[in-house]
Amino acid sequence: MTTSTPGQSRVLQVAELFGPTFQGEGPSCGQRALFVRLSGCNLDCGWCDTPYTWDWERFSRDKQTVDMPLAAIASWAAGLDTDLIVITGGEPMIQHRRLRELAAELVAGGHRVELETNGTIAPDAALLEVISAFNVSPKLNGSGIPEQRRLRRQALAAFRDCGKAEFKFVITGPADIEELVQLQTELSLQRVWVMPEGTTEASVLAGLRELAEPALTHGWNLTSRLHVLLWGDERGR
Repeated sequence: MTTSTPGQSRVLQVAELFGPTFQGEGPSCGQRALFVRLSGCNLDCGWCDTPYTWDWERFSRDKQTVDMPLAAIASWAAGLDTDLIVITGGEPMIQHRRLRELAAELVAGGHRVELETNGTIAPDAALLEVISAFNVSPKLNGSGIPEQRRLRRQALAAFRDCGKAEFKFVITGPADIEELVQLQTELSLQRVWVMPEGTTEASVLAGLRELAEPALTHGWNLTSRLHVLLWGDERGR
């Protein structure tokens, strides 16, 4: 992984770059993609599968995070024949001031850029111009986080109204389904995907079977975790 030179200002805090692989979740599931995984998060979900991006009690920030110049990220992407680039985390929007610059460089290089976010920080107009789609994943009660931290309704409404957002919810059980029904009604969310929590093939398949009927009943789309079905919990896939 490339590190920045002293004094370099146009940088992002990066956990890892990987791909080509497949987008494993949501509307773009199965599409070939490159991933830019950024470090840092403003939430601490109990089931998080990328704690190395934020849990500095268990992981070393110095070992897991690199200050990487935007030009180096764009150069890496330019060397790979992949249309879709997914910016993920952690929570990418906590570095939103640099995201617009990075996305603009990637788009100029012929890429389509999607951004994955927990929906707690609203996008500004400049970012909306260059991101092709926002995969917004608000956290439900099963995350173990108090509602006032995990659900920012004004930000969610901004994503809803921008015309570029799909909403994806991790479901851990019946209580999450009940909360999602209420939240969808309250915020008039139209494009909703549900996904089981799990980092093994068995847990993902079992979760898909449990979610199938509720998804059909409530008019939701159902997504697997394709990368888990293919490679288990292997990092960088």
